Amino acid sequence: MAGKHEVETHGYDVVVIGAGGAGMRAAVEAIEKGCKTALVCKSLLGKAHTVMAEGGVAAALGNVWPQDNWKVHFRDTMRGGKMLNNWRMAELHAREAPDRVLELEEWGALFDRTEDGRILQRDFGGHRYARLAHVGDRTGLELIRTTQQRAVALGVDVFMECKVVRLLKGDDGAVNGAVGFYRESGDFVAFSAKAVVLATGGVGKTWKFTSNSWESTGDGHALALWAGADMIDMECVQFHPTGMIWPLSARGLLVTEGVRGDGGVLKNSAGERFMFDYISPYFAAETADSVEEADRWYDDKVNYRRPPELLPRDEVARAINSEVKAGRGSQHGGVYLDIASRRSPEYIRRRLPSMYHQFKQLADVDITAVPMEIGPTCHYIMGGVRVDADTAETTVPGLFAAGEVAGGMHGANRLGGNSLSDLLVFGRRAGLAAAERALGQPGAPAVAEDQVEAVAGHCLAFFGRDGGENPYDLHHELQETMQDLVGIIRTASELEDARQRLGELGDRVEKVGVTGERAFNPSWHMAIDLESMLACANCTTLGAIERRESRGGHTRDDYPQADPELERVNMVTRLTDGRYSVTPEPRPAMPAELASLLEEAEAEEHGAGDPASTSEVKVKEGQG
Repeated sequence: MAGKHEVETHGYDVVVIGAGGAGMRAAVEAIEKGCKTALVCKSLLGKAHTVMAEGGVAAALGNVWPQDNWKVHFRDTMRGGKMLNNWRMAELHAREAPDRVLELEEWGALFDRTEDGRILQRDFGGHRYARLAHVGDRTGLELIRTTQQRAVALGVDVFMECKVVRLLKGDDGAVNGAVGFYRESGDFVAFSAKAVVLATGGVGKTWKFTSNSWESTGDGHALALWAGADMIDMECVQFHPTGMIWPLSARGLLVTEGVRGDGGVLKNSAGERFMFDYISPYFAAETADSVEEADRWYDDKVNYRRPPELLPRDEVARAINSEVKAGRGSQHGGVYLDIASRRSPEYIRRRLPSMYHQFKQLADVDITAVPMEIGPTCHYIMGGVRVDADTAETTVPGLFAAGEVAGGMHGANRLGGNSLSDLLVFGRRAGLAAAERALGQPGAPAVAEDQVEAVAGHCLAFFGRDGGENPYDLHHELQETMQDLVGIIRTASELEDARQRLGELGDRVEKVGVTGERAFNPSWHMAIDLESMLACANCTTLGAIERRESRGGHTRDDYPQADPELERVNMVTRLTDGRYSVTPEPRPAMPAELASLLEEAEAEEHGAGDPASTSEVKVKEGQG
């Protein structure tokens, strides 16, 4: 491209930004519909954060409990999300997840099996039935392997280690491309596109302790926000109850919920299974209130009431936090997750091979012999870009979003396993809708040279500031601010303090300076990532100030109860002329037929369809 800065240019029908499960599935769909498609990934292909998803894919296949169906999965998802979910997204997800899992199987995914050869499913918190199709505790890796092979075989063009910095827009206000740079060389690259799909994942690196990998800096959230898209419910951030606590270098690394699904229990420093003290009224009717009752469920799965360790993640995380604050925590500030006393070493190594090796190599702990030391870690953001449920299109024409970057599907709290089926269901829908838009656009949009030049100049400005702020110091301060003030428990005074600090950090980011060349320059990369993380931090903090209640992943110590009125609204964040605004806006009302499904599912579980009333419903586990 001619201009002040040398820029490599490419033209495509569909450009997918992000190569995790959602991005891969979107790319596959776009190619299959006849679109010339590019897949742009910040890391190496196959290294997306989806590989860290361990427990399984939630889908009502009914292979273990024949009573399971999409209606019950829909009900579980809505209840787990504390009814803040976009009901249409939850409906589509529950209906279509089984087909997406079977599709993966057709493409070559090697799931664990029942004795009669069907896909085995495991238990997870908040799911009424064993519902997670899995590959040991390496399910995300298998999903990526399978979809990647499919996309590459179909002929997707891949741009690896490429950081997208801004989206491009046409005169009509529609997104028609993107501009970024190669992390390896620092050279700029621009893409023209008839449709762009964001599938960039989460924001976890904004917090000090997180299960997220280095890529999760909120790039897609910020790209959409800067392009004029609406964000919803960014205050709803999930702190997974079980992350590694020790050693400090490994703090926050995910310990899969599959440990609890396979029989693991939580204990405090006194050896007590404390979760029985934290059963909320919302789930009391279906949660065991004694060790004996819970253990019967683990042993034969024929009693209705589930162990409290399998409550939704927000409930478990708050319970652990309370135990630690009460002085009943573990040596290093967490609690204990014990599967060693409940399952044989052979069972643990077969069902949880990644966890076994993770603790052995990083902490020199043999989880087949002793408990794990765990605690809450920033894991997932339920809020994100506002999208249309059926098409995954954002409020900006030509821009689509799927996966963790999109808001609405999970409400105020995501159930474990729903993330992988979310990727598949809405990755496909985003790819399909983007392809339909692209195929309906005559000609190819031109890359806006002035916009590209402006982005390149902005990125290179960091090199011209002698004695500027250190980007790593600012990242550390940002993480400390979010961990301490916008963490698992929030108060008005701390949130206001965070807002002030974020404003100061924003001013300082504009003074960041880096040295050296553009090639292989991680300081430069951090400086640019800081802008995305700061944008997301502002959205989360402002939404948390506005949502004066406790709901799911958002807990206000000064507003400990859920407000029925706030169940009906999304907190919508916009960026206008450099200023953030948060507005409560009504959520779409659930149609009567779906509301009645929630009631019917409840009745079925307590009637003839109740596992407690059926003697032959559990399929024995295969060897996997």
